Amino acid sequence: MGIISWIILGIVAGFIGSKIVNKTGQGMIMDIVLGIVGAIVGGVIFSAFGASGVTGLNIWSLIVAVIGSVVVLWAYHQISGKRTL
Repeated sequence: MGIISWIILGIVAGFIGSKIVNKTGQGMIMDIVLGIVGAIVGGVIFSAFGASGVTGLNIWSLIVAVIGSVVVLWAYHQISGKRTL
């Protein structure tokens, strides 16, 4: 997957994940960064359970990235002390 695909997937996953976790978002740059990190974390989590992780710019990768993004955003809020859900 190219860098542009990672950015697009990160934008979408970060936006969706931030809306799930706290309804407001973290700002565009932070949503992108946390979405890309979430895609990586989601890929690692799914790979650990034997499923394929992020495979390209498709629906499965988006689902994996959003789940990873929710995990990363939850951890971010726990560390930073901001309230979630």
